[in-house]
Amino acid sequence: MIDVADTPAPDTTGAQPATRATDPVLAELMARFPDRHFTPQATVDGIPTVWISRCDLLEVARYLKHEIDAPYSFLYDLTAIDERQRRDATDAPRKDFTTVYHLSSYDRGRDVRLKVALGDGDSVPTLSTLWPAANWYEREAWDLFGVGFSGHPNLCRILLPPTWDGHALRKDHPARATEFEHFHLDQLRMEKEHEALHFKPEDWGMARQSDNADFLFLNLGPNHPSAHGVFRTVLQMDGEVILDAVPDIGYHHRGAEKMGERQSWHNYIPYTDRIDYLGGVVNELPYVLAVEQMAGITVPDRVKVARVMLCELFRICSHLLLYGTFVQDVGGLSPVFFMFTDRQKVYDCIERITGFRMHPAFFRIGGLSMDLPDGWHEPVQELIDWLPGRLDEYDKMAMRNRTLKVRAQGIGACTTDEAIEWGMTGPNLRSTGLEWDLRKKKPYSGYDWFDFDVPTGKRGDCYDRCQLRIDEMRQSIRILQQCVDNMPAGDYKARHPLTTPPLKEYAMEHIETLIHHFMKVSWGPAIPAGECCIPVEGTKGLNSYYLTSDGDTRSYRTRIRTPSFAHLQMIPLLSRGHTVSDLVAILGSIDFVMADCDR
Repeated sequence: MIDVADTPAPDTTGAQPATRATDPVLAELMARFPDRHFTPQATVDGIPTVWISRCDLLEVARYLKHEIDAPYSFLYDLTAIDERQRRDATDAPRKDFTTVYHLSSYDRGRDVRLKVALGDGDSVPTLSTLWPAANWYEREAWDLFGVGFSGHPNLCRILLPPTWDGHALRKDHPARATEFEHFHLDQLRMEKEHEALHFKPEDWGMARQSDNADFLFLNLGPNHPSAHGVFRTVLQMDGEVILDAVPDIGYHHRGAEKMGERQSWHNYIPYTDRIDYLGGVVNELPYVLAVEQMAGITVPDRVKVARVMLCELFRICSHLLLYGTFVQDVGGLSPVFFMFTDRQKVYDCIERITGFRMHPAFFRIGGLSMDLPDGWHEPVQELIDWLPGRLDEYDKMAMRNRTLKVRAQGIGACTTDEAIEWGMTGPNLRSTGLEWDLRKKKPYSGYDWFDFDVPTGKRGDCYDRCQLRIDEMRQSIRILQQCVDNMPAGDYKARHPLTTPPLKEYAMEHIETLIHHFMKVSWGPAIPAGECCIPVEGTKGLNSYYLTSDGDTRSYRTRIRTPSFAHLQMIPLLSRGHTVSDLVAILGSIDFVMADCDR
């Protein structure tokens, strides 16, 4: 057990060194392509960032994935930015739109960011030939920004309805319902909407088995208990066997990124809780970490450890739900009731500390909404003493059950290479055998102060994905015990002028401080111009906020990278050759939330 009070804290929330042209990966790029024009850009998060020509994109991406030593094999994120109203654009070429490619290397433990400047109407080559995961990301960028991707196999809407007019994340697109005309559904429009829902198999690369055979399709969802939310999958069947699948998402899209550009930095925090609504404060953490890094705020040690404690409580809560519902999906009814009882004990701890249960909105820019209350450790210690014995009982009841093993082992398996190709992260990736946990590899919020192990699987199947959650809950209990034993004393908020809300003790000195306090409460802080991406190990995989500030009191661009979006794209790979009942087990084992996918 590590004593956090005696361990020096790394500066993970203060301002970081900007990207330098001498960064190793940029130097390797310039050596490999000496005749190309690359423009490095300074970033707050320190990720090597370089502007390249759209003509060079495919060649540079191929080099980074296949040819460079310790390659960047993981496409972490792909998105776009509407630059037309941007005031601060230092170190950047003139453009209307930007496509952003965030690549990661598990061998190096490093990231690199590629940027391509585009005019309105320009297109870039698709990267779906290099990374299968790029398919959905490019469809999303086209859907929301209108950026074209030449060579994409089926560039169509993914989050918005097929009949939607315009591209919703463009700056000139309305953001509120009151800005639209009144909705009117006449006969002509109704026929148009019905026609748009018509599923055409050929558009998705599906082919008949023979000239005299027709397609046989089955719709699963979007309203079905086993779909785990408003999620639809169109299955091509050969009797009971799945030949192919087309996941259909977007039914839960609420415009979370658009809202992030209309709310102040501070007021947006409650919205983050609703992304992965089972993860609670785990959603808040990457957002406040990114804002704090742009603002140059270093939070006290007490804040870091309290944040870790609450994140691990929500991790247990989320994993318990996956455990219970997965067992229910494969035929076991009793465990889900027992696990909901244990989830209530976790929520009791969270409520005693924050005052809320599912969506506490407890983290603030620069700290917490309030200090830990008196006696906070008592319910946490009770949970620590209670839960291990319950998990032992569940092992006997569920994981050692012969029926569950038959239904889960060898079902929906994938290799580590396949998982990386498709963007799988978190417990799902670790179930394939790769020991990669961001809390260990790139510690944040003081996670390097804690002693815990990183469980891994072997087969990458449904059984291992469930077992990983159980093993992680046991490790979370170890972390919670260390939080109880070693909670640092001190402030619950940084003494920095950009913390929110500002400290009240500075409000009543004289009229100028009162005005300053009033403005900070009313409008929130003006965060210095820059951009920052801070990923965290969420309950379901890697989660991050890529924030762009224009020096204003609200975000210029809020990009939310969620694990569920990438994981659901793997449904065709995981389900081919299995039956519909196997697909139900696969969906349950992936552990996704549609609000996390659709945003």
